[in-house]
Amino acid sequence: TETGPKSRPQLSFPEPSRLLRILLEFCVHSKVQNGRLYLSAFAAVLGPLSFGFVLGYSSPAIPDLTNIDDPRLRLDTNQASWFGSIVTIGAAVGGLLGGWMVQRLGRKLSLMASAVPFVCGFTIIVAAQSVWMLYVGRALTGLASGVTSLVVPLYISETAHERVRGLLGSCVQLMVVLGIMGVYLAGLVLDWRWLAVCSSIPPTLMLLCMCFMPETPRYLLSCGRRREAEEALRFLRGPDAPVEWEIARIEAAVQEQGGSFRLSDLRDPGVFKPLLLGVLLMVFQQMTGINAIMFYAESIFEQAHFQNGDLGSVLVGVVQVLFTAVAAVIMDRAGRKVLLMVSGVSMALSTAAFGVYFYILEQPQPQTQLAWLALLSMGVFITGFALGWGPIPWLLMSEILPVNARGFAGAACVLTNWTMAFVITKNFQDMMTLLTSAGTFWLFSSMCVLNLFFTTFFVPETKGKTLEQIEAIFRRA
Repeated sequence: TETGPKSRPQLSFPEPSRLLRILLEFCVHSKVQNGRLYLSAFAAVLGPLSFGFVLGYSSPAIPDLTNIDDPRLRLDTNQASWFGSIVTIGAAVGGLLGGWMVQRLGRKLSLMASAVPFVCGFTIIVAAQSVWMLYVGRALTGLASGVTSLVVPLYISETAHERVRGLLGSCVQLMVVLGIMGVYLAGLVLDWRWLAVCSSIPPTLMLLCMCFMPETPRYLLSCGRRREAEEALRFLRGPDAPVEWEIARIEAAVQEQGGSFRLSDLRDPGVFKPLLLGVLLMVFQQMTGINAIMFYAESIFEQAHFQNGDLGSVLVGVVQVLFTAVAAVIMDRAGRKVLLMVSGVSMALSTAAFGVYFYILEQPQPQTQLAWLALLSMGVFITGFALGWGPIPWLLMSEILPVNARGFAGAACVLTNWTMAFVITKNFQDMMTLLTSAGTFWLFSSMCVLNLFFTTFFVPETKGKTLEQIEAIFRRA
């Protein structure tokens, strides 16, 4: 047997530069303290908690307002539809406004400013003497929701390091569903005016807490404010963390992008491709039908002959909170892509089952003891959405968009999301009439199948990568 040098196993070692980078990252992360980072993330996600209250408010309020004694405030079917869906128009405008604000005012001040229309909108609802005052109040709270839905994911992604970015980024959706569940629970004991008063508390707390939090280091560096960026990063990482290394890495990426965003930058694949991906993620998220289902949760349960529509909506909120929390915990381990695929399969099957249920109800001699199927289908759908297509599109949006284009590209993504939400929620009742209830849910099911293929072939995995590494993926593509 030949025993010469050629038969010996060859050992391979990492390149010196790569080994040095690994050692540097280990040293940096070993000295990072996350306490203040978690505190700043908590202050920021009071914004999503606020627009969770906005999204859920219509579900308990509409039954009160359709049966109110005052004819000036009583809503008919069409007015109730506008009361539920006008929020999405305000949010679409808020997305455009937020895109301008994050570039001009920064992430922190934009978030603080969004508290004003939140509080003003709920104040107008409390003082409403006509249906139009209700509309104005809802539109203002929608405007604030659009701003926060853009600003908060950006703030968290630019302050968190890659080891906990998935966890903290998923907390955006977690706080939204906590807000929805909170307003459902409060709606069991409060009327619509006191519910509006209660809903103004989270944005007030957000405004107060954000006064003590830093601006994001990436925004400060993009403005040439290096000293302030170092102070902000030292606040977020702890006094012993070697922030100079992270500052140098971010600074190099900012310099490579070359100044502020211009429309001509859309020809750059490093800008165009993540923008297109972000927009499509928002389209597919809304095409699952989630906002239509949440806005009209009680009506769906009533049509499904569930005994207590209020209780059914609260149970939906509990399931959504529970599994969004599960998604947040496992996000940085399982990865974004796997959770999106699991989510797509769950939603496709559950909406198909919901369609079967309504198809049975529409028969001449329907089975009337299948309310459990409606509840089960809703539970599986909400579970699937909470695990993937709820938190991840917003997380990916904040991860994949290049820093210099985040105002414009983020505004485009938010505008797409809320425009799609308006189209679906405003026309949901008409869809139920035109396509039948069964056909509407089968349409949502087919969209879930389509987004499963989209995830498989087009969505990149961003788990464990820095924002600079993610930007490099699209520049190389």
